Amino acid sequence: MSVLDAPVTAAAPAPPATGLTPTFVRLKLTLLRNGLRQSSGRKAAFIASLVFALLVAAGQVLALVLLRGNANAGTVVVLLTAVVALGWAVLPLFFPSGDDTLDPTRLVMLPLRPEPLVRALLVSSMIGIGPLFTLCLVVGSVIALAHGAAGTVFAVLAVPLTMLLCVALSRAVTTANVRLLNSRKGRDLAVLSGLVIAVGIQFVNFGAQRLGEAGGLSTLEPVADVARWLPGASAIAAVDAASRGSYGVAAAQLLVTVAALGALVWLWQRGLVKLMTAPDGSTLAAAAPAREESGRTGLSGLLPEGRTATVVHRSLLYIARDPKTKAAWVTALAIGAIVPLINALQGTGSIYFACFAAGMLGMQMYNQFGQDTSAFWMVALTISSTRDAYVELRARALALLLITLPYTVVVCVATAALLGSWQALPGVLGISFALLGAMLGIGALASALFPYSIPQEGAFKNVAPGQGGLAWISILGGMLAAPVLAGPVIVLTVWLHLADLHAALWLVVPAGAVYGALLGWAGLRVAAPRTANRLPEILSAVSKG
Repeated sequence: MSVLDAPVTAAAPAPPATGLTPTFVRLKLTLLRNGLRQSSGRKAAFIASLVFALLVAAGQVLALVLLRGNANAGTVVVLLTAVVALGWAVLPLFFPSGDDTLDPTRLVMLPLRPEPLVRALLVSSMIGIGPLFTLCLVVGSVIALAHGAAGTVFAVLAVPLTMLLCVALSRAVTTANVRLLNSRKGRDLAVLSGLVIAVGIQFVNFGAQRLGEAGGLSTLEPVADVARWLPGASAIAAVDAASRGSYGVAAAQLLVTVAALGALVWLWQRGLVKLMTAPDGSTLAAAAPAREESGRTGLSGLLPEGRTATVVHRSLLYIARDPKTKAAWVTALAIGAIVPLINALQGTGSIYFACFAAGMLGMQMYNQFGQDTSAFWMVALTISSTRDAYVELRARALALLLITLPYTVVVCVATAALLGSWQALPGVLGISFALLGAMLGIGALASALFPYSIPQEGAFKNVAPGQGGLAWISILGGMLAAPVLAGPVIVLTVWLHLADLHAALWLVVPAGAVYGALLGWAGLRVAAPRTANRLPEILSAVSKG
């Protein structure tokens, strides 16, 4: 039982001279600084991520400032703010992040009261690239809408309220889902809910595209009128209303934000107390002993005995049982099919959008050793030569191919059927095979050169603190390099189209398959000696979480 809500008595020790909030702020800064000190690569990755975020934020602020005085400024800014608030609620569940100061399970044994703890976590959550990016967008939004003294007053109030609301929303959602994702069945349900959210975002995206095509920004005004009264955007909408002289409406919209913020903080505090004091069924002993499973089943059972079959079987078990690996695969499978198929259903897409499926699944080859976490030391003990490393990486790539190859073919054929573009199907398949082979090879090399830890104790942390920028650069760099490596097959396909040699497009299928296999083989060959030589560094990196 935690002492979180233990009553204060006369015998309680005197409070420290330094408040809890400054302590958490210093802790956040210390964790960030120490994470950057671990290697120059992480420091460079963090600086690059910060510069990129600031450049994008500067561009957004400039665009919002230029929007000042436009008739549709209120519509654009309100919808933008609503999307940002939605992102704060959803994105931390799916994208790499890590912050030990925001993990309430680490604070169970500390003598902390709920109210000071919530305040300290709320303030410390304001430190980071994400909050800085959001602050730039919020400031740009109020600049675009604020006119006159009343608009300026409401703008000064709207900026901190919107920032606090976004952070409180994110923390309340994550705290409410910790127990869910910490149980076996709950993790599976969370994967399903994450898939529903990811699919919903895609439908919203395509719906917005159709609205824009139908009549420009004016068609979005009904949606903006609803969003003005939603807590995520109501404070910014109050600035617009006050600038237009609707002071009663502005006050009501600001009160919506204040009420929502209070409700979120209360729910967050209530969730913290429950999380840190209530017993967790997952920590209780099982009623019956776990059933021992032995032997290889499924696709891996068709392979001959040896290291390859063992690694394939282990990789497939990770996909089926590890919640974070499963979530990554489910998301990749869903988004890889949604993008080309929905575009095809709209009648505005191209069959070549089906190549997106190969790209999404090829990303699963990145950070292969990170999914092993600290258990990678058992794998490292079996690698004593470049040959061992090559067989290990080859088997992991084979496990991915058992799923990605048939899936890629199905998505390409389904897209061709919806669009009626059967003539272009061979070109899409060839490019997809080449792209998949390139990403497998690059992913193997990235796994050896840029490994990072995937913490297991935090349901919402996919990268250890200080490694987020490294993870993003590794993945984004590979995504940019893969189309370049697959360029010869892409050029061949384009040339056959331009030369009106459509009957010869079937040649792209074997060409893409062979070229993709060569790219994958070359990547494995290059990655194998680096893996064998960097085993201590890899083990240290993937064990940080």
